This record gives sequence, C-alpha cells and structure tokens, in this order.
Amino acid sequence: MGRRPTRGRLGEAAAAFASNWRNPSLRRAQLSFFAEWTAGCAFTVALSVVAFTSGGALAVGLVGLITVAPSAFLTPLLAPLADRGRRERVLVFAAAVRGVAFIAAAVVVAMSGPLAVVLLLAAASAVPATLYRPAHSALLPTLSRSGRELTSANVVRGLLDSTANLIGPAVAAVLIATVNVAAVMAVSGAAGLCAAALVFGLRYDAPARQTPERRPALVREAIEGIQVVIHRRDLTLVLTLTTAQILTRGALIVFSVVVAVQLLSMGEAGTGTLMAALGAGAVIGSLAVSILVSTWRLGAWFAIGIGLWGLPFALIGVFPQQATALSMLALVGAGNALVDAAGFTLIGRLAPDTAMARVFTLLESLGAIATGAGSMLASALIQWFSIEVALIAIGLLCPALAVASWWRLRTLDRSVAALDAEIGLLQNVPMLDPLPLPAVEQLARGLQTVTTSTGETVFAQGDVGDLYYVIESGEADVWGAGRRITTLGAGEGFGEIALLRSTPRTATVTARTDLTLRTLDAECFTGAVLGYVPSARAATQNVESSLRRYAPGDAADDAADDAAP
Repeated sequence: MGRRPTRGRLGEAAAAFASNWRNPSLRRAQLSFFAEWTAGCAFTVALSVVAFTSGGALAVGLVGLITVAPSAFLTPLLAPLADRGRRERVLVFAAAVRGVAFIAAAVVVAMSGPLAVVLLLAAASAVPATLYRPAHSALLPTLSRSGRELTSANVVRGLLDSTANLIGPAVAAVLIATVNVAAVMAVSGAAGLCAAALVFGLRYDAPARQTPERRPALVREAIEGIQVVIHRRDLTLVLTLTTAQILTRGALIVFSVVVAVQLLSMGEAGTGTLMAALGAGAVIGSLAVSILVSTWRLGAWFAIGIGLWGLPFALIGVFPQQATALSMLALVGAGNALVDAAGFTLIGRLAPDTAMARVFTLLESLGAIATGAGSMLASALIQWFSIEVALIAIGLLCPALAVASWWRLRTLDRSVAALDAEIGLLQNVPMLDPLPLPAVEQLARGLQTVTTSTGETVFAQGDVGDLYYVIESGEADVWGAGRRITTLGAGEGFGEIALLRSTPRTATVTARTDLTLRTLDAECFTGAVLGYVPSARAATQNVESSLRRYAPGDAADDAADDAAP
C-alpha cells in the first residue's frame, strides 16, 4: 500500500479536531479536561516551590509521596461509582472539590500558614484528581460516534493535556515572578471550578445500566476491576509500561526544581520555564500525532513514547546545560503526547465498558504510588550520589522496558487491526450503526465464522432462532410466502427478527453463492442492541419493515406487538 499524501494526512488531522468540536457533548468534556489539567499543572509548580522553599529537595520528594498516598488507596474503592451510573457526575464532583481545595491552599499560603496544612489540602485534592481522568477516559467512548472519533478524541485530549502542561507552568512562572505563589493557587482553583461547570448537566445517550436489587460491595467491585486487568495480558502490559512512565514523571517533580535551582542556576521561576519546555514539546508532539491519526500502529508509537519518557533525562545528566535541558524536556513532552494518545486509546479498546472506569482508575492508583515512589527515588539518589547520577539512573528505566516490550506491542497492533476490520463490518449494518463503540467492540469480539456452499440453507422458516448473521462475502437469498423476497450481499445482516421478538424464523435464507458468514449468539446480540436506546429504536423499525416484506399478511395482525423494546 502506498503512502498517503501529506496533504491528505493534514486533512484527516483537521477532521479529527473538527469532529470533536461538532459533537456538543464531546466538546464540553474536552474543554472541561483542559481547564482541569491546566489548573493541576499550575498548582503542582506552586506546591513544589512552596515545599522547596520550606525544606529543600527532600521536602519536594515528600510532597510527591504525601499528596498521592491517600488517592492511591482510596480511589480504587470509589471507582465502581463511575461504572454504575453517569460518569459526568464524577467529573463535576472531582473538579469542584479540587477547585475549592486549591483556593483554600492559596489562602493558607497567603497568610504564611504552616506547610503541613497546605500539604493536607493538596492530599485532599489528590483523591478526586485520580477519579477525574479515569471517569473522563471511560466517558469518551460513549460520547464518540465511531472508532475514528474515539481515536480523534484521545488525540485531541492529548493535545489539550500537552497545552495544559505548557500553559499551566508558564502561567505559574509569570505569577510567581510578578505576584506570588498564592496567586498561582488561587487562579488554579478558579480554573477547577470552571471545569466542573462545563460538564454540569451534560446530555448524551448512555447505554442502559442494569440495577440489581442488591449491589455487591464497593471492595468487591474494585477487585473485579483488578481481575479484568490480570486476565488480559495485553492490558496488563500497557498498564505496566504506563506506570513506569508515571514513575519517571514523579521523579520529574523533584528534577524540575533541583535542576532549575541547583544544577542550572535558573532560580525558582526556572522550574516553570523547564516545565513549559516540556509542555511545548508535548504540543508539537500532539500535532504530529494528529497527522498520524489514521496511519499509525498504536503499540509501536506507544513503545516509542515510553522510551522518550526516559532517555532525555539521562542526556541531561550527561550534558547539564540549560539549552540541553530545555530541548530534552521538549523531547519528553513529545513522548508524553505519544503515550497519552496511543496508551489511552489502547486501554479503551482492550477494557470492557462495564469495568472501564475501574481499569482507568487502577492505572491512576498505580500511577499515584509510582509518582510518590519516583519523587522519593529521585530525592534519595540526589542525596546519596548526585543530580547527574539520579538523572541517568532513572532516565534509563523506560527505554529499557520499551525495548523489552517491543515484540509484544507489535503483536498487539496486528490483533487490533484484525478487530478493526470486524468492527468495520458490523458498523456497515444500519441497525448496528447507532451502537456506541464499546458495544460494537463487544460484538466484534464475540463473532464466529460460518461458511455455507451455494444452494445450502442457512436456516428455514419455522426454525428456532439462536444466531444473528452478517455476510462477510458472497450473496444470500431470502424467501418468504413462497417467493424470493430479496438478495443480501456483503456487509448486510439478517436473522434479527426471531431474536428480538422471541419467535421462530419468519423466513428462509439460502446461499445464492458460497457464503462466509460472521455470527453472533442471541444473548450477545440482543444484550447489545436492546441495551442502547437508539439501536433498540433502529432495530424495532428494521423488524417492522422486514415483517411487512416477508409476511405482509401477518404484519398487520402483529402491529400491536411491534412496540419499541
């Protein structure tokens, strides 16, 4: 296959951003994420400066540990709430709590209050922070209308994340230099409250959730989320590599301050400058990723992104100059864009919708522990050896893991490509088109293959219906009332009437040519189609139309039974 022209790739990148803007719910969710992440990035810079001023590098390391420890243990217990109901409510709660905590911290710092109180407020804001992104990640597939739009949504969110990593620290640097640290925290709080307002009352059609008479305990549901990951090797690999990347990010909390103040003599405001360089690289990387949105291999780019989250640190340790640090952190930012877009898309594709928020929350919890461990490890290595040794040692971790995982990730690329082909086949069926991407993926994973020779009967009128069929190749004739009603070709489905109405087959289907059919069992098919209002409505209309074609006389008698499922 030849290379797609650059102009065509640019057009697809523009279409990716446009699709997010045209979708009202997706647009509000993305803007909320941007406001929330900008607030968090600015607050982190301010908190690191306050800690370093009070207790040096060790205090900065303790900040990383103290602020993430509560969330690491509490968040998994709360994660099932995001899988039980509407996920935008979790976003509103998380953003609002963080906004209030940031403003309270600003007041304490402005009044020269104790560092312990500031750390307590930071820890209080950390729990909802680790709930926000998993709920947002689990919400995106529901808001997206297709697999391409989901990929685009993750690309756009990666760009917004990168922009937040640029704007947040830049604003922090300016406010620290011109006003004070407390002003940074106050502005962060206001942005957090705006993030909550953006998703308040968000409207969208969500898949119906079954409400059992007695729900299992939150602990049991949290354990089920862990089991989902354990039983899926590819999902385990992606989470492991992402956790290693987050550990390196935790070390960056310490590196950004110590490198700026001690190694490069840039002063406290230099912390914001270094982080802004990372954000600038992430923005450029996100734009590059958007151009590759329909041509990349997610696993391969994910591995490259993981590698770029470490190697530049080692190079800063070898060449400790300001220009080197700025350029290397920009390269780290580009790697961050790859990890965000490829990694979160892979998790969204590999995790089941019913447990998706719990899977993303598990990642956040592991990440919270890794952030604290990374910050403490960096602090310890600096204390025991030197800044340069710490940069080199931690910088080599992610590249080594990326190289070791390369073959597995390339194998994952091939399996995802095969799944995409099956999803495309199902999405060509008009009745299945309204289904959200998670539901279509669930159907695709349940597909089985059946071959039928020319002239053979697929099923006869009056047979018990147990399967739904989609034609992958070939043609089939549909017979009813003693005559051929229609001929179906590749990409068309049949057999839904008996499944949706719990009746025997209403027509006979025979192979006009050799057929390759993909089948779904009744439970899998009806559970997906009837579990989502738009697809249930489309299925009802399709059944009514088919009954009029296959058995005109019976359709009138059954009109009263044709209400929407």
